[in-house]
Amino acid sequence: MALLILETLCKEAFAPFGDVIEIEGSDWFPINNGSTRRYHKLGLVEIGDDKGQPAISMARGAAFHFPVEISMLERHPLGSQSFIPCNGVPFMVVVAPSLPDGRPDERGLRAFRAHANQGVNYLRACWHHPLISLEREGDFIVVDRIGSGHNCEEVLLSQTYRIEAPN
Repeated sequence: MALLILETLCKEAFAPFGDVIEIEGSDWFPINNGSTRRYHKLGLVEIGDDKGQPAISMARGAAFHFPVEISMLERHPLGSQSFIPCNGVPFMVVVAPSLPDGRPDERGLRAFRAHANQGVNYLRACWHHPLISLEREGDFIVVDRIGSGHNCEEVLLSQTYRIEAPN
């Protein structure tokens, strides 16, 4: 079993896989006569064809506790997918780049700890692990493509990877 090092989620490190959705460090402009700050376009919704449309859903993720073991990844070839926590639960994001044949490149597998005030927007076709709420059950707003067509591919990894709690 291989060990994955848990990194802190930040915009720069996550950029090859998508967007970090967060207020801290993001540009804003005033709206509503100055009573509200709008943090605009923190992630783009990708819809890869004309058979789908963007949708807003919610998901409730079961609690995971360290160590966490993963042995599969998924991706959505027809659109991006965002997860935004809404009940103060941190979560873990596991991603991998694609090989030329489209399979995940396990040599580039990375695990990030997202704080409860951060969301992620996976780019279209980005390999990622399904939702991993940490410590307790988590509620998330999900923004992704709905509609006809096969938009979820899953693969088993060549081995199981273990992610331990940070020191």
